[in-house]
Amino acid sequence: MTNIRDIAKLTGYSVSTVSRVINNHPYVDETKRAEILSVIKELEYVPNASARQLSYGRTKNIGVILPYTDHPYFDQLVSGIIESAFNEDYKVTLLPTNYQVERERMYLEEFAGKRFDGLIVTSRANPLAVLLSYQKYGPIIFCEEIKETKASCVFINREESLKEALNYLKTQGVENLGVTLGRSGRLSYNSKITLEICKKIFPNFDLQNIFWNCIDYEQGVKAAKYFKQKKIDGILSNTDAVAAAILQNGLLESKKRVIGRDNLLISKLLAFSTIDHGLRECGETAFILFIEEKMEQIKIPYRFIQR
Repeated sequence: MTNIRDIAKLTGYSVSTVSRVINNHPYVDETKRAEILSVIKELEYVPNASARQLSYGRTKNIGVILPYTDHPYFDQLVSGIIESAFNEDYKVTLLPTNYQVERERMYLEEFAGKRFDGLIVTSRANPLAVLLSYQKYGPIIFCEEIKETKASCVFINREESLKEALNYLKTQGVENLGVTLGRSGRLSYNSKITLEICKKIFPNFDLQNIFWNCIDYEQGVKAAKYFKQKKIDGILSNTDAVAAAILQNGLLESKKRVIGRDNLLISKLLAFSTIDHGLRECGETAFILFIEEKMEQIKIPYRFIQR
């Protein structure tokens, strides 16, 4: 297999000169450049991408840590990241963890080994301190609010949006609130905030009215059966797909007593209220913070859509 040294021997020029031509260095005599390019074309030589990346000190690849690749919340975040990355000729590598601590640490070690120029963390399994310790290897952008420490982050206005949604349910006469949430092994920031606000708006909120590990339509069907036993009269779901499943299983007579999240097409088709947290914009902004090397904390505005 032809390598850069072979090109140097055949042309009579040094390896460094050949390297400058391959990497489009501007300060190369045009006669030398033409001769070297002619030999490269004749031998059908393809430069080693990894070696070129090392010479630049960049991989043009950004890693995105996320728990799942089949959830609307993360799908919208990733879509925003990919769109911004495409404009900068960056590759995006998805790093699903399923919230496994060791798998996430493995990705962090790959980052330390320069496999990625940076990381965007959409949701994490490890304590924040663990991820912050890897900032010395490059930029890490978090998709959650980071308080009382120096970190770059983009986050959704979760607290205010949930307050508005829950107060709306209260005006609809809801008394026995039901809530669907994701992982239950360790409370995420999302879950903690949701439960805190539920208790504020509905002081008698019963923790038994939570249906955990609910991330898709199938789990939404199970949630509907569970809530029926609990005589739930209003629901705050964690995604529109779950809200749709609950409605289609006839749990509640009024659609105004169900609120979804993500503003997916299904919420419009079934005409139920939802929260649009601007997730696509969140992903786009996260990548911009990375590419511009900014240490900022940005809150993305939300929309509560009543239907």
